[in-house]
Amino acid sequence: MNYALIGCGRIAVNHIKAALNNKLNIVAVCDVLPEKMEELLAKYGLQNDASIAEHPGLQLASIATESGIHAEIALACIDAGVNVIIEKPMAMRMDDADEIIRRSEEKHVKVAACHQNRFNVAVQELRHAVEGGRFGKLSHGSIHVRWNRDRNYYDQAPWRGTWAQDGGCLMNQCIHGIDLLRWMMGDEVDEVYGVTRQQFHDYLQCGMAVVKFKNGAVGTIEGTVNVYPKNLEETLYLFGETGTVKLGGTSTNNIDVWNFADESDADAKNKGLQEATSNVYGNGHTSLFADMMDAIEHDRKPYVDAVAGRNALEMILAIYQSAATGKPVKLPLTHTASTDFTGRFDK
Repeated sequence: MNYALIGCGRIAVNHIKAALNNKLNIVAVCDVLPEKMEELLAKYGLQNDASIAEHPGLQLASIATESGIHAEIALACIDAGVNVIIEKPMAMRMDDADEIIRRSEEKHVKVAACHQNRFNVAVQELRHAVEGGRFGKLSHGSIHVRWNRDRNYYDQAPWRGTWAQDGGCLMNQCIHGIDLLRWMMGDEVDEVYGVTRQQFHDYLQCGMAVVKFKNGAVGTIEGTVNVYPKNLEETLYLFGETGTVKLGGTSTNNIDVWNFADESDADAKNKGLQEATSNVYGNGHTSLFADMMDAIEHDRKPYVDAVAGRNALEMILAIYQSAATGKPVKLPLTHTASTDFTGRFDK
């Protein structure tokens, strides 16, 4: 299957590794900065066969540029009939996310949102328990993303820390955990109440939120990159009438607590489960790419489809809107964008 990577920044290595692990035919690697492109090509002994425009046999592209242009590039790929994996966030505007869904369905093109942590071993075990009804009625859940991004991180690229291209720490760093919470808690959200702060720096904010789900359960969100001196944890809790689970580690890659009323000997393997990862991105890109390839070959929806990407974006923009207005926000959310909050923290 012919593949192209668009964008050669920080996350691009994970995309190239996933493509190589899945034996994709890498026909093009693209970036507006030639040195970034050449560095990545040299690192993996690759060469560009042709530009994307010159390669009519392209079947799959992944987008790993700055967040603010994800949607524009995705729509161009869709219009060209190219299936696409879009790094998080899928878009920065609800209108763009909805258009990606609409146009991909119209063009019969597959779109996957790159929420790779859904493929973590611990996350998959939790998902099986949820789908198997082992929690009974859900009570509440929470996600805590307690990471560190210092001044040097933001100085590495001018788009970081901006409303238009980055969208703040909830959008750029905490979106994976927010996606997991919404997915595990039933996806259908009634109302969001959020608070955001810009405590130490002029390029980010931390955020807290309470989420009311339509099934009656309540969720809480804590997201920050202000933790001193390094990444601390990404922890997901889920509580039900017959089950309690805590996923921990730096990226929900471990099982810290696994308790169920119907516990069997098979549950023993999950108690204390740890999935080794080299960084907070985890190991899920390879599995996400494999699933996308299978979805294309068998004409089915990807496991993490465009609707999943839209739902994560909606949660974050609802938090921002609530924080800006001081009022709860009802979902669904429409016509809202990260740039709506430009200047909010200016003195």
